[in-house]
Amino acid sequence: MLFAIPFLQIDPVLFSIGPFAVRWYALSYVAGLLFGFQLLRRRAARSSDDVSADNIDDFLVWATIGIILGGRLGYVLFYNLQYFLANPLEIFATWRGGMSFHGGLLGVVIAGLLFCRRHKLSPLILGDMLACAAPIGLFFGRIANFINGELYGRVTDAPWGVVFPYGGPEPRHPSQLYEAFLEGLVLFAVLNIMWRSEKIRANSGVLTGSFIAGYAIARMIVELFRQPDSHIGFLTLGSTMGQWLSVPMLIIGVGMIIWGSRRTA
Repeated sequence: MLFAIPFLQIDPVLFSIGPFAVRWYALSYVAGLLFGFQLLRRRAARSSDDVSADNIDDFLVWATIGIILGGRLGYVLFYNLQYFLANPLEIFATWRGGMSFHGGLLGVVIAGLLFCRRHKLSPLILGDMLACAAPIGLFFGRIANFINGELYGRVTDAPWGVVFPYGGPEPRHPSQLYEAFLEGLVLFAVLNIMWRSEKIRANSGVLTGSFIAGYAIARMIVELFRQPDSHIGFLTLGSTMGQWLSVPMLIIGVGMIIWGSRRTA
């Protein structure tokens, strides 16, 4: 290896006041929620749909709970169940990391369905609005992963390979930045261009399906460069857990796109 980019040592703790520490990871969740919900409020205020800006404000708490509970439980169930069965108190140690996007998504879906049922709103309309804002949170989350030096990529001889502090001496793909680009910037641009089409917005569920399928495709691509979790490793034919969890997402997403397109055709 002739060239590698040294990892910029950034303290995972942004600042601390006594025993209270503010971490980049937590800040990424806050930033994603705040920026995302500001976009949602503007969309709701300009929309003729039943979902209002006040509904968006109310749903913020529901979404936060869904993301945190779903993300943590998803990680426990999908990625390290045996460890947490042996150490159940570690389930609550969220400051040590360990969140699953797939679990967080399921948590938001459940929270959204319950919220819409209580307020008599259309889950598909709310889902389409959330889909356009969700990549904002994904972008900030992946940047935080990079700052923490976690979820790094496989060994590479690419000139932009990064030597991560916990990844050994060899340069690795900065897969967190690949994910921030594909799952965050690209998916955000595609969905919000689609939002401008009145026809697509009228086909409730298409944007939601596009987000789910788009994320699944982006994740399956990046998993080709991302180092699998050490306690799981590679699965059948060199696949990864992230890819397997993305397969049902892709099927559901494509199904929603087809169903939404035909429903109002």
